[in-house]
Amino acid sequence: MEMKRRLLYIPVFHIDANLINARQRLPAVNQLEKWFSDGVILIDMSGTARTEAKAGNDGQRDRKANRQIYTMTPALESGDPIYRSFEEALFPNGAQTDSQRNDVKIVAGAAKYQAILVTADGASKSQPGGILGNRDKLKGRVRIVSPDEAVTLVREKILEREDFNQQMAREYGLQLPDWIGRD
Repeated sequence: MEMKRRLLYIPVFHIDANLINARQRLPAVNQLEKWFSDGVILIDMSGTARTEAKAGNDGQRDRKANRQIYTMTPALESGDPIYRSFEEALFPNGAQTDSQRNDVKIVAGAAKYQAILVTADGASKSQPGGILGNRDKLKGRVRIVSPDEAVTLVREKILEREDFNQQMAREYGLQLPDWIGRD
C-alpha cells in the first residue's frame, strides 16, 4: 500500500472565459489557481474559451489567457447530433449569437474531454439561464459547476486524501509528505 499522491484523482477542470481572473478579484478562482500551481489539480480551457478570453484588447486578460493550457481540437461540429442536443439543452430556441454558439462549444468540449466545466455563466437573477442555469438538463453527460462548487469539491477530495495518508502513516509507520496540511 502506498500513500496517495498530492495531485488529486479527479478530472481536469475546464475553466470558462468568464473566469480568466486577470485582476485576481475572484477568490474561488484564486484558490483553484493556487491548487493548480501547487500540483493539487489540473486546469485547462477550451480553445473556444481562450479565444473569448482574448477578445477585447485587454492586455492583462491576453497575458493571463496566453498562460493557460488549452485544447486545440474542435469539440464537435454544429451539425453533429450530440452538438445539437447540447444546444437544445442550453438554448431551446437554438443558439442565436456567436456567444451562445461558443457556450455550446465550450460545454461540448468539456464533455469530449470528460472535464469538469467551471463557469460563472448563468443561474443568477440577472442571467437565470446560461450554462449553470441549464446544467441539470446535461446531468450525466457533462459536469458543470460554479467556482465555489469547484472549491468545495477539491476541499472534500483533499480531506479524503489527507485522512487516507494519515491513516497509512499511523498503521504502517510511514513518513507523511511535507505538503500534508498545506493544501
